[in-house]
Amino acid sequence: MKKRFNIKVLGQEFSVLSDTGDEHVANIVQYVNGKAEEIGRASKNATTFNVAILVALNIADEFFRFKGERESIIDELESESSRLIRFIEERT
Repeated sequence: MKKRFNIKVLGQEFSVLSDTGDEHVANIVQYVNGKAEEIGRASKNATTFNVAILVALNIADEFFRFKGERESIIDELESESSRLIRFIEERT
């Protein structure tokens, strides 16, 4: 069941629906705001909009890197599983 959360990101208040727990939503808000602070410090003259876009780009980059790593690990596990299955089949 979805629950309504009132959150604050980049100084803006939002009302969002989520079926995750309070802690999960709080962690996401903290993560996004942390990224925004980090980018804001590095780009002192950036507008809030620019910071938001840079945060989105940074998080998208992280997502695609983790997705690639995950796919690589899955490929490795599938390959190793196939090798072990062949090994077992040859011994039986």
